[in-house]
Amino acid sequence: MKKKKIIYVPLAVDILHTGHLNIINKAKKYGKVVIGLLSDNAIAEYKALPSLGYNERLNIVKNLKNVSKIIKQDTWDYSEVLNELKPDYFIHGDDWKVGVQKKTRKKVIELLKKNKGKLIEVPYTKNISSSFIKSNLTNVLTPPSRTSILNRLIRSKQIVRVIESHSPLSGLIVENLKIENKKKIEQFDAMWSSSLTDSSLKGKPDNQSLDFSSRFNGLGDLMDVTTKPLIFDADNGGRLEHIPFTVRTLERLGVSAIMMEDKIGLKKNSLFKDQSGAAQDTIKNFCKKIDLIKKTRNSKDFLIGARIESFILGKGLQDGLKRAKAYSQAGADLILIHSKETTSKEIFSFAKFFKDSKYYKPLVSVPSTYSKTREKELVDNGFKIVIYANHMLRAAYPAMKNAAKSILKNQRSFELENKISSVKDVINLIK
Repeated sequence: MKKKKIIYVPLAVDILHTGHLNIINKAKKYGKVVIGLLSDNAIAEYKALPSLGYNERLNIVKNLKNVSKIIKQDTWDYSEVLNELKPDYFIHGDDWKVGVQKKTRKKVIELLKKNKGKLIEVPYTKNISSSFIKSNLTNVLTPPSRTSILNRLIRSKQIVRVIESHSPLSGLIVENLKIENKKKIEQFDAMWSSSLTDSSLKGKPDNQSLDFSSRFNGLGDLMDVTTKPLIFDADNGGRLEHIPFTVRTLERLGVSAIMMEDKIGLKKNSLFKDQSGAAQDTIKNFCKKIDLIKKTRNSKDFLIGARIESFILGKGLQDGLKRAKAYSQAGADLILIHSKETTSKEIFSFAKFFKDSKYYKPLVSVPSTYSKTREKELVDNGFKIVIYANHMLRAAYPAMKNAAKSILKNQRSFELENKISSVKDVINLIK
């Protein structure tokens, strides 16, 4: 009996559509169809995390006819699977001839040639990709499904890139901005709701003058027009008795994580050099807050972040490590070690000990003062999340001020027109 030819078809299948079925049906005509199902990690290397996790997508593909076998494809580099499987045919949509996968395509052709295989490219089914469908799902994304995305991102990516969003307009920028850099698509993974920027927008000092209710109203507007997960900066969380109401509201809005700092009393921004009058909570009291959130939340995907202020208050490394251990044991899912130094030496000294401890939880960095530190350095030192905590507002302030000065100086707006976006650009962003 003649041996059936092996046909390898790599797919993501985030949202099953006719394009996938077209490729599988085409492949079946040549022989035994083996699907290389891309893992969350592989997909996250080049584009947004899929809406469905790997196991959910696996169950979908298992139930498709014409599929003989499924292999987990953990990377966009097909070298290992092609050398091991030695398929007779490799089938892919022809959309990878351009863009970030062009180099991958070339490598596949070389490997197939070596193993006497052949590439078959199926014409791309226009306007029916998973990305296209997902772009129209904003209105049906439920809060629980949105909440879970951050947890999946942490498990799937080397580092989760988060940036402050202080308004629906800034959120739309974060939602839509993508650039190609070194053959990869780069984008922000999540948003940060900053108490500093929310207070500043209301013209109030960053000392908790702005209550949570006001911030929640703005947060609802932001969540209405975006799909990316959001981390909420809750300062010290407020009174113990009020925390359950905060958690319920955040979960109802679809927020993915709450971040609390272990300071007490009237808030003083941690980046101020003078921290006199600022006090740190006891480990016991702060652990009570963590435990209360743990008991209140509906889903374990709503993450609890503990922000340690030991370096800010001059208490040193050992105090920070002691607190990290206790907060981790109490139920914190994320540990943010804060620093106002101009280099990352301080936080890396903390990470050196904590990342190998049995109490390790994903580490969070806020490089507002040590801005020369690259994301790769953070990854190499055990950090999983980086938060650019105030940069959107800081960028907007000088731009608005300079625009107003130009109009005052020239008594017209003409000189300003080539320095600002057109009305059309803004309209197109919001459409």
